[in-house]
Amino acid sequence: MNARITRGLKLGLSKAAATALSTLHTPQQIQDFVTEIPMNFEPEGGTALSVTEVLAQNRAHCIEGAFVAACALWIGGEPPLLMDMGADVGDDDHVIALFKRRGYWGAISKSNGTYLRFRDPMYRTLRELALSYFHEYTKGRRKTLRTYSAAVDLRRIDPKLWVTNTNFCEEIVDVLTTARHFNLLPHGLDKHLRPPDPVEVVAHRIDEYAKPRKKKSSRKSGA
Repeated sequence: MNARITRGLKLGLSKAAATALSTLHTPQQIQDFVTEIPMNFEPEGGTALSVTEVLAQNRAHCIEGAFVAACALWIGGEPPLLMDMGADVGDDDHVIALFKRRGYWGAISKSNGTYLRFRDPMYRTLRELALSYFHEYTKGRRKTLRTYSAAVDLRRIDPKLWVTNTNFCEEIVDVLTTARHFNLLPHGLDKHLRPPDPVEVVAHRIDEYAKPRKKKSSRKSGA
């Protein structure tokens, strides 16, 4: 049996899932695979789906896509590394899967927008990589990215918690949240940041997957 498939089976994946991920031989192929997974808009409330659940439900948001990417890298013989990027109050953190080529960092990223996506392996440090997201990491007219974490190696964590977990992957969320974080923005420079201009704000509204409209209730309220 293919060594990649065998690794996937050892992680607890089904043969079909292990086979699907085993065909992804480069970070670019992994990114394409993750991008093609429809966006998870969490209609039933917050989720942190494992790799198995993402593939079964065919939906993912950033941390869930990062799980899939990290698992595919691991199956391919590379370390499954994640990095958390911490946002200011009022915005969401973003999680990416890390890889290296010739000593330079790159990233695989699941995002519904146009900017927080794949990064080619050209960054000497994780700080450089995180800074590449800074100017387009916005909420309205605010630049909100503030911190980045040390690389989190998922080989140190039971695969049952993020590869095959059928529930909310709370333990991994906690690991990422509590990992050592480093400030990106020097103290006191917040007030010197230029807000995104109107053209940039409009560009940020471009989404890959349209958010489903809420269905109107057909029930009439009682008197």
